[in-house]
Amino acid sequence: MINTSSKKSTLSYFGWAFAVTILGLILGAALGWQTTGTIGGMATVFFICAVLAVLEISLSFDNAIVNANKLKEMTPVWQRRFLTWGIIIAVFGMRIVFPLAIVAIAAKIGPWEALVLAAREPAEYARIMNDAHLAIAAFGGTFLMMVGLTYFFDHEKDVHWIVALEKVMARSATVKGIEIALVLLLILLFSSLLEGEEATTFVYSAIYGLVTFLVVEVVGGLLDASQQTMSAAAKGGLGAFLYLEVLDASFSFDGVIGAFALTQNLFVIAIGLGIGAMYVRSMTIMLVEKGTLAEYRYLEHGAFYAILILSVIMYVQTLYHIPEVITGLGGAALIGISLWSSIRYNKKELAEERAEEREKLHA
Repeated sequence: MINTSSKKSTLSYFGWAFAVTILGLILGAALGWQTTGTIGGMATVFFICAVLAVLEISLSFDNAIVNANKLKEMTPVWQRRFLTWGIIIAVFGMRIVFPLAIVAIAAKIGPWEALVLAAREPAEYARIMNDAHLAIAAFGGTFLMMVGLTYFFDHEKDVHWIVALEKVMARSATVKGIEIALVLLLILLFSSLLEGEEATTFVYSAIYGLVTFLVVEVVGGLLDASQQTMSAAAKGGLGAFLYLEVLDASFSFDGVIGAFALTQNLFVIAIGLGIGAMYVRSMTIMLVEKGTLAEYRYLEHGAFYAILILSVIMYVQTLYHIPEVITGLGGAALIGISLWSSIRYNKKELAEERAEEREKLHA
């Protein structure tokens, strides 16, 4: 990949995000006026869209780092497709189609009836979505847990942040399927804390999440392995693109459900979270092109620890309600600490290099 960071300022990466923000907030204000007919209602919807965008960014910053880790292996063509096609999938797929599909399945109605329900009876729509939270949390939590564990259970991993713990995990990676065994044990543990139908729903949903991760891994590997038969534009990215889209969907589960705490209007949620999703993708591209992950060696570690904590929180949410602000701040804190550790490491390395140079000069 050609590094163009020297030619682009940081703000230039967010040009499309700024444009989408302006358009989204205008649409939000128009929607507020259309539904309430008052200046106050318009201002309220405008504010909710802005808050949802900030919520999405805070919850998904670790997603941007993990995306960048995978995206750096892709060709510039597929990077651009992730930012364009991917954002369409993220906004319309996860923020509109996915909630409609959940309601359609849960209420046993058609997609159009679900859309009408969202527009005319938002309270009932929100109730159905909240009732589906257990299954969504089990599925998404399992998928994200596998993402996090797969990063640390890697016998080739030689850069460690929390050294004692990560060395043990790296060595344990020689035991085939150890991360799957850990996830299955946690599924059994949490399902034992639930009762009756809820326990069954949790187990089935979690297993589906595990199977989805394994299928995406296999299919992604096969697609990228067969890149020799693809066109030049498609090489080096189709499998990774598929993986990233499923990963992004898993990150979106909790945000979509949590958004109903602020508003029951599906379209307001789509606008607010869509704005945030655009910033996450812009951050991803910036991290790749500027080489930020290489510059700050522990930043990835913080992101994957944040993913593991998020996955556990999603499991715990099947038992207790945990405010989204805790999820967002917890992930941000871990990433901040990993960034601080990286800066300290860089300063130490620079000081050692200068000391060696001085010794050579004196010699």
